[in-house]
Amino acid sequence: MKMSTRAANLNKNEAWTPEEETWTESGFWANLASLLSQNKIVIISGIMVLLFILAGTVGPDIYGVRYEKQDIYNTFAPPLSPGYVAGTDHLGRDLLSRVLYGIRISLMVSVVVTAISLVLGMAVGISAGYYGGRLDFILSSIMDIAWGFPMVLIAILFVAAIGPGITAILVGMAIVNWAGFGRIIRGEVLALRDKEFVEAARALGVGDVRIFVRHLIPNTFAVTLVMASFYMGIVIIAEALLSFVGLGAQPPLPSLGQILSESRNYMLQDLWLTIFPGAVLAFGILGFNLLGDGLRDMLDPRLRV
Repeated sequence: MKMSTRAANLNKNEAWTPEEETWTESGFWANLASLLSQNKIVIISGIMVLLFILAGTVGPDIYGVRYEKQDIYNTFAPPLSPGYVAGTDHLGRDLLSRVLYGIRISLMVSVVVTAISLVLGMAVGISAGYYGGRLDFILSSIMDIAWGFPMVLIAILFVAAIGPGITAILVGMAIVNWAGFGRIIRGEVLALRDKEFVEAARALGVGDVRIFVRHLIPNTFAVTLVMASFYMGIVIIAEALLSFVGLGAQPPLPSLGQILSESRNYMLQDLWLTIFPGAVLAFGILGFNLLGDGLRDMLDPRLRV
């Protein structure tokens, strides 16, 4: 075993050789490959998420058509029309270009909200779980209060305060989402703080910040990764909902929810205007949800057979 080999080297006051490091890294990748081979959901959902991300990040630049450009002589053009891969909408705007930019906005909102929530939730959750006592009571109470408010409702309140747009829904959703991360991370840290490696670090005089960075954060990475995958899908749904009712991205900036809102008035005339952006939205949400589900099954040893 690699641990026994390293222990023998340490007992002999020998340095840890590069060959041993290489062997350890190869063991990690072999273990990862084995876990992936046993969980096809992670592979399939990972491909779905990758396609969704590529469509939103590089898709608009590769396609190269302006989303706001109108062609009044080619309204409701069907898919595969000359010059329009996915057709046009009621104003003659290229539907594929608008959907690609809509994916970009959905990804931007979900990444920013999840990142803010993760950083804030991790800071509060680790502090509450590690120090305990009165600080834990205060921070846990704040998390419970924040988690009790519906995310969409808070976003609507911020829209009412500062006006509709992406900024309002970013702030509104992040204010609620961080509490979910904080509660889960707090529970993980409560179980980790009394482990031998943490007590040994404290006995050696290691500072709290270093314990956080070297021991607690890496050991909460798995649950954090799973939660982040789920929350990405949730935020995409919430952003589409708010944009659908006119509180999110404002015209001419396209959003998948806004595209669906505009196309609902023309469902009888051209159903494709609703089917295409709706299918893309469902594809992205399903990918992130399945990825979180698969990562949970893969990383949690209690769920592995």
